[in-house]
Amino acid sequence: MIVVSPEYNYSIPGTLKNAFDWLSRLPDAPFAGKPVSILGGSPGPVAGARMQYHLRQVLVFLDAIAFTKPEVMIGSINTKVDVTANTITDESTRQFVAAHLKAFELFVRRLRQ
Repeated sequence: MIVVSPEYNYSIPGTLKNAFDWLSRLPDAPFAGKPVSILGGSPGPVAGARMQYHLRQVLVFLDAIAFTKPEVMIGSINTKVDVTANTITDESTRQFVAAHLKAFELFVRRLRQ
């Protein structure tokens, strides 16, 4: 699973937290043992770091396996993403996200062995 989220009030957006809370009540524990990658961004310089920290705490309760490095925190995201075209416009950011996704793929493969 890949979670991409902004940071709201130093934490996880309420709707995302609510979704995880409801899913945590399912009897089959859908996140248990599953790999999860977190990517965050914001117009500011902190770039979603606090959201990622809080989401990792939630994932511990869900028994998910958080992929922690390399972290993706995109500051000034409003200058690097075109939301209408749904694309990353900044080349270095695009390469960094691609490298992260490749590393996550390898992480998932190692877990499956």
